[in-house]
Amino acid sequence: MMTPWVRRLLIANVVMFFVSMSSPEVMRALMFVPVLLPYRPWTLVTYMFLHGSFWHLAFNMIALFFFGPRLEMRLGSRSFLYLYFISGITGALLSIPFNPNTAIIGASGAVFGVLLGFARYWPRERIYIWGVLPVEARVLVIVMTALSLYGGFGGAGDGVAHFAHLGGFVGGYLYLRWTESRSPAKKFKAVADGTAKRRWETEGTKLDRWSRIDREAMHEINRERFDEIWEKLQAAGAASLSQREQAFLDRFSSEAS
Repeated sequence: MMTPWVRRLLIANVVMFFVSMSSPEVMRALMFVPVLLPYRPWTLVTYMFLHGSFWHLAFNMIALFFFGPRLEMRLGSRSFLYLYFISGITGALLSIPFNPNTAIIGASGAVFGVLLGFARYWPRERIYIWGVLPVEARVLVIVMTALSLYGGFGGAGDGVAHFAHLGGFVGGYLYLRWTESRSPAKKFKAVADGTAKRRWETEGTKLDRWSRIDREAMHEINRERFDEIWEKLQAAGAASLSQREQAFLDRFSSEAS
């Protein structure tokens, strides 16, 4: 099932491919060159919609077509779009220290972020390379990371923006971690854990204070009452005590302190 932003991104990339191929001026104006970033900041985004060849475009768009819709449905259109562009932008930024004078084009960084998101939520999903070789999504991400590291630091000189790929993975990972930390489920768990911890700490403080009560210093009537409450406390915990019973212990613990 095609989702709204995957469809729009596919159309935008295809349209811009033909526009840039027919106009070298458009290609030069929109490509990302790290050393020129202060003068052409828009290229952090526009370079994602340029491709150097049909196969370059086809590889990225096929990956977006297969991995994007399911991830957009999982994240929601807005978060998916943020993931896409943040991954693409971090891909460009990571290229700055390593390829400062090299022109960079292509949606690969953004698409690699999408692939990382897919692998994060469906790590054991089998992906068939060339329609034949089955590879789990998580394994594919690991392999592609290794290849990008080798290509980037090994000086492959193959004309591939390996650091843009790595930056796409980095941006995608950081964005997903950030969104997950802000998710309602995460917040609920944090509140629940904090509440339980505070309850335990409160009960622990009470027990510590009540344990210092000097039973022998009590009047005989109060001593009998204390024994009844203490037996209940030992058997069922502080939560089993009524407010009156807790107030009784509090009164004598304050006298003992």
